[in-house]
Amino acid sequence: MATQCDVFVIGGGPGGATAAALLAERGYRVVVAEKGRHPRFHIGESLLPANLPLLERLGVGEAVRAIGMVKWGAEFISPWHETGCQEFQFADAWNKDMPYAYQVRRADFDAILFRNAAAKGAVTREGCRVQDVAFSGDGAPVRVRARREDGEIEDFEARFVIDASGRDTFLGNRFRMKRRNPRHNSSALYAHFRGAVRNDGRAEGNISIFWFEHGWFWFIPLADGTTSVGAVVWPHYLKSRAKPVEAFFRDTLALCPPLAARLAGAELVSEVQATGNFSYGCDRSYGPNHVLLGDAFSFIDPVFSSGVMLAMHGGFLAAEAIDVCLKRPAEAGRALRAYDRQLRKGPRAFSWFIYRVNHPSMRDLFMGPRNIFRVKEALLSVLAGDIFGDTPIWRSLAAFKALYYLHALRHFRRSVRTLRRRRTLRRLSEKTALASGGE
Repeated sequence: MATQCDVFVIGGGPGGATAAALLAERGYRVVVAEKGRHPRFHIGESLLPANLPLLERLGVGEAVRAIGMVKWGAEFISPWHETGCQEFQFADAWNKDMPYAYQVRRADFDAILFRNAAAKGAVTREGCRVQDVAFSGDGAPVRVRARREDGEIEDFEARFVIDASGRDTFLGNRFRMKRRNPRHNSSALYAHFRGAVRNDGRAEGNISIFWFEHGWFWFIPLADGTTSVGAVVWPHYLKSRAKPVEAFFRDTLALCPPLAARLAGAELVSEVQATGNFSYGCDRSYGPNHVLLGDAFSFIDPVFSSGVMLAMHGGFLAAEAIDVCLKRPAEAGRALRAYDRQLRKGPRAFSWFIYRVNHPSMRDLFMGPRNIFRVKEALLSVLAGDIFGDTPIWRSLAAFKALYYLHALRHFRRSVRTLRRRRTLRRLSEKTALASGGE
């Protein structure tokens, strides 16, 4: 006999756990299937100030504070600028009410959200991998089949399904609508270190972004003394690896002397992991009885630490839309279209900057910020994740984009060289993806 539920959630990460908690609060029968067991390792440890109101609404603010390293801002380090380092404070953003965020070990953070969903009344299954989802066009319940760690098969019938499966993109792959991002395909190498040199005082918890010739590095200090370090690079660079991944990662770190200096006396305390086809998106975010959210829908690049915030915000959006679909079916189409518009707003707001983050003109503007037309405040609002509320940043962001294009035109020859190089790198990356069977 299949277990009956109102909403079945594939994936127990931040997005799925958020939606599950909110729907369970409203009295729905919710089942969450997580293929792993919490706590489990996950990358993406840097939160945004916009995460904090969401955490408070879920009732986990105090628990996250207990595991978090306070992050007051971010610093960008460039080998191509005399200033070398430029620091940004969230308190200088347009809205002064969100001056900080946290760096968190994701294993602990995700476990807090997952346990919270259970505490709100959701039925949680760990070590439970979804194998099949059968949709019917006649309004019948969705049938879900999952396999537990002991090999037992469990069947469910749900009125609605949420795909929050992260990079597995279960429904995206099922419906063959997952696409590599042709504008910003990238790969990543990452690991944890102990004993890395951090900033002094209040800046200890700030995230550091290091530009280098093949992309950029992240440096994220965690409260337990470890530091998450990763490199986001063009796929063809990762494909050029001719040695073990750890040795290749250490060679890559050596290409950035300021970062290498911070890690000179540090100890590697995790395996080095590599992932390809880092940027992708799905054609659709919803159907009559399902939605995709978070990384299951799209992922561009972690440079602005937007992943967790967008996933959790998507969880709030999904809960609202599904509530309408289940209570007032006649309004379902309108609710799902509104969900789609809001879900796409986040990646769209960040993507313009992400696509250009390695362009010399963008680096110039970041390394020599000015607040003409309040563009610096607006930019910091984006970095803080303050893009869904009423903060009036959009005219100033338009002015920032105009300044960027004028700056690029002023350095026309350099911009042309950059464009040609980027096209070459893109072609190489596409060949790499095809050779490796990537989507």
